[in-house]
Amino acid sequence: MGRFYGTASAGPVDERHRQVREALFATPPAARALLAWDQSRLAGIAAYSFPWPAVGLTRSLYVKEVYVATTYRRRGIGMLLMRSLIEVASEHGCSRVEWTADTGSAGAQAFYSKLGIPPLPSKIFYRIEDDGSGPQLPS
Repeated sequence: MGRFYGTASAGPVDERHRQVREALFATPPAARALLAWDQSRLAGIAAYSFPWPAVGLTRSLYVKEVYVATTYRRRGIGMLLMRSLIEVASEHGCSRVEWTADTGSAGAQAFYSKLGIPPLPSKIFYRIEDDGSGPQLPS
């Protein structure tokens, strides 16, 4: 996944393991993950958070990542992960499942289009990133 995003050198493995442990196993967890396995090989992952506030007093499941390893693409793994995410949302009373796709990711957009889910043109995504001293508003 790091190579896909151009961050193959995302730091030492033990540092990445620490970050995953903190995100997934804290109380409460900052994120959750569904894993798709082909016996002992990881075929895909869906990382998500909930509850995420939605309209009124309802809640949403927010999908952070859906990633299928290159050798497993076009085999139904992505569809399996999306169906599983929707099932998790339903089990937890979420009224929505929401996610974003990079504008330059034609593959992701084609996949979501295949699901029959049109993009929401009424939303624009904004982000403040850490510049080394924590996320801050411009001066």
